[in-house]
Amino acid sequence: MATLTKKQKKVRNRIAAAAVLLILFKLLPLSGWLQAVCFLIPYFIIGYDVLRKAFMGIANGQVFDENFLMAIATVGAFATGEFDEAVFVMLFYQTGELFQDYAVGKSRASITALMDIRPDYANIERDGKLVQVDPDEVQIGETIVVKPGERIPLDGTILKGFSTLDTSALTGESMPREVEPGMEVISGCINQTGILNIQTTKEFGESTVAKILDLVENASDKKGRIENFITRFARYYTPVVVFAALALAILPPLITQQPFSTWIYRALTFLVISCPCALVISI
Repeated sequence: MATLTKKQKKVRNRIAAAAVLLILFKLLPLSGWLQAVCFLIPYFIIGYDVLRKAFMGIANGQVFDENFLMAIATVGAFATGEFDEAVFVMLFYQTGELFQDYAVGKSRASITALMDIRPDYANIERDGKLVQVDPDEVQIGETIVVKPGERIPLDGTILKGFSTLDTSALTGESMPREVEPGMEVISGCINQTGILNIQTTKEFGESTVAKILDLVENASDKKGRIENFITRFARYYTPVVVFAALALAILPPLITQQPFSTWIYRALTFLVISCPCALVISI
């Protein structure tokens, strides 16, 4: 299991501290201004960075983002007397952000490890000597020699030798795989014990390693295009949500003569559930 970074541990500790204080203040018989002051403590512990980002966004002319929505929704909750709701919302948001950051970190580490599976060379016997050549230069049907500790550069069939292979980089399997003459092996695996003579069955461009790396690169390109679309979409989505919430807070009370406080609370709820965090995380 991957360990948390220093930043992630700090966020985790803030979440824990805010959660403990929230439960404590919920159990205590607090009321009035004392209740508001007490709930401000866990609120600022868990949400000060969101408020800072929202303020910086406003100062830089980039108002409408998820930080702005979270800030206005939770500040509004405090204004309507729903102190615990404000802390709950910020607490859940930061918990989600922590899980997102942890998942992204694991993905980046996995991709970094995956990019290391590309072999740098292949051993071919020429004139009675082993020479190192680029895997792209090896043709189908040629025999390559893989020594212990080396990575298999191309897919092929074992002609000679017994060994165990570390396939964890490709399959995630932690246990070594035993191989013998006649068995097929794929590129990217690490030879652990014996020397293997392998007859290649694919060129490097068609090997398992090449296809995996190509998929990773293409996926990164597609991800970039999706991210650009989400960025353009957010320019329109977030302002629409804010103005819709504003209309929800003002128009129904004027039409139905109901209390403004009821519809303001509903507008704040609408802001929270409309926050595009899930959409942004999905890219």
